[in-house]
Amino acid sequence: MEQEHTSPTPKKRKLGFKITLGVIFLLIIGACAYGFSVYHSVAGTLKKTHEPLKRSASEQRVINLAAGDPISVLLFGVDQRDGDRGRPDSLILLTANPGDKSIKMVSIPRDTYTEIIGKGIKDKINHSYTYGGVDMTIKTVENFLGVPIDYFVEVNMDGFKDLVDAVGGVTVNNTLNFSYEGTDFPIGKMELNGEEALKYSRMRAFDPQGDLGRQERQRKIIKAFIKEAVQIETLTNYGNILEVIGKNVKTNLTFEEIKDIQKYYSQTRHSLEQIHINGNGKEVKGVYYYIVPEKERTKLSKMVKKHLDIQ
Repeated sequence: MEQEHTSPTPKKRKLGFKITLGVIFLLIIGACAYGFSVYHSVAGTLKKTHEPLKRSASEQRVINLAAGDPISVLLFGVDQRDGDRGRPDSLILLTANPGDKSIKMVSIPRDTYTEIIGKGIKDKINHSYTYGGVDMTIKTVENFLGVPIDYFVEVNMDGFKDLVDAVGGVTVNNTLNFSYEGTDFPIGKMELNGEEALKYSRMRAFDPQGDLGRQERQRKIIKAFIKEAVQIETLTNYGNILEVIGKNVKTNLTFEEIKDIQKYYSQTRHSLEQIHINGNGKEVKGVYYYIVPEKERTKLSKMVKKHLDIQ
């Protein structure tokens, strides 16, 4: 059961948003629609986005995508600043199981208090990125949930608005009436462009559920984005999409793996379960943390392992 909490009003900053694999599925579909020249451009763009993890062979699970092995993907966005590596605003662990055609999305609050693997301290989970980038973040999340992470998709938020606009915007069913940075968000179905989607996903201070409410709106945007991405049959603006992705997205997925995921995992999007992590907010010496009980952590770990078919 979700528990409400309040937290200090955050400093104004861009949202660290999670770009899902839907955008990459979109590129594959577009390449097939437009022929070899576009296919070649897609391959070139995804070569730019490829960033292998710094891990040994023994640390990497062997995945057979053609056989439909369940996979896990860590999705996060980074608000990068001058002279600073930046940090994710929040994290989502996505697991996909072609066997039961389902996806689970576990939202991990950015303020979650946990051990930072490789640093030897406890801190907010999103600080793992500041300390050690993608690799330390993945090891920290693996330790927190007790499950392996196979892939990651990271986006620099400078390109978020352009990416949403490139797929023609998104439609969400808004359940909270609020205004944020000069834009009104009334209750009901709304069509949002890139700038509006970013604002919709950023607001936290006026939500009765605090960061949990914001996470729910983030997941709505992700789900809406997937829907738009996989429904587009022709890409008249594929050049703009490739440019945005090439500059702002990083992933350890190769082009061949992405093609296999599009081929063997596309049906999983029809059953998408969104999962909250229950906990309580707590201030320690003026710093806000989100405390997750060990019982909750164990329950989540068992659930994710089951979805990944891990005994």
